[in-house]
Amino acid sequence: MLLLIKFLDQHSETTELVIFASVLFLCWNIENLAALTLNYKKWKHAFINAHFIVTNLPNSLLFSILFAKTMQWTMHHHFGVVYIFHPFVHPLISFICSFLFLDFGEYIYHVLMHKSKRLWTFHMVHHSDRIVDISTTLREHPGENFVRLAFTLVWVLLTGTFFWVLVLRQIIQIFSTSIAHINYRLPQKLDRFLGFVFITPGLHQVHHHYQNPYTDSNYGDVLSIWDRIFGTLRRMPPEEVVFGIDTYMRDKEEENNFISIFKIPFKDLKQEDKSTPENPVGS
Repeated sequence: MLLLIKFLDQHSETTELVIFASVLFLCWNIENLAALTLNYKKWKHAFINAHFIVTNLPNSLLFSILFAKTMQWTMHHHFGVVYIFHPFVHPLISFICSFLFLDFGEYIYHVLMHKSKRLWTFHMVHHSDRIVDISTTLREHPGENFVRLAFTLVWVLLTGTFFWVLVLRQIIQIFSTSIAHINYRLPQKLDRFLGFVFITPGLHQVHHHYQNPYTDSNYGDVLSIWDRIFGTLRRMPPEEVVFGIDTYMRDKEEENNFISIFKIPFKDLKQEDKSTPENPVGS
């Protein structure tokens, strides 16, 4: 355990980059072999979503510094929940407790993004994708990216999360988020079994359904236990899932235009026809 902690402390950025690239490559090829649908221009779709890597880069650079400074401060002052028990517990127990705190924080953040009208306009960018696949994980407006990182920073401050814990948590999160968005469907029995604890592709695909109450459900990040505790877990027949958001059904030009997608939070959005749209994914 000590060797793992030392390794993560010294090679965090390289490790996260390698893990992310590996998971992206794996999920991309799973989609090529067994996707729900291949009836879309996958490379073009991925290229549009990949633009958000560039727009989110300034936030990533800024918050990488802020996270480092914050964790240095909490360590120096022994500030945060984990320091109450830290001298008395094994690092593994410390990691599990911190992981639960952070995952619960992500659940709260996700609920707020849906319930606040202003925050929702930024989160809509992610939900507006009519094809949910591995590239959808990149589709985060810089406005939301800033809010998410700021919220996580506050949560790290309050919990006193150690640097190695945050890095290991992010590695697990990369796996979870990528698998949840993959253009693939697990066998229903397996999806239900894993879904007792984790957010599965089936659960997250319901979250990306174009209409409520399904859009406002399955908020969990890695774990589904928070949705079970707070009554926000929902399932629906997989063949009935339609990706998108009913208040913003785009035409083809907007659908393939990064600038139009980027401007979504700044438009005067109106309620549109809620008749079931054509599902580009199918059953």
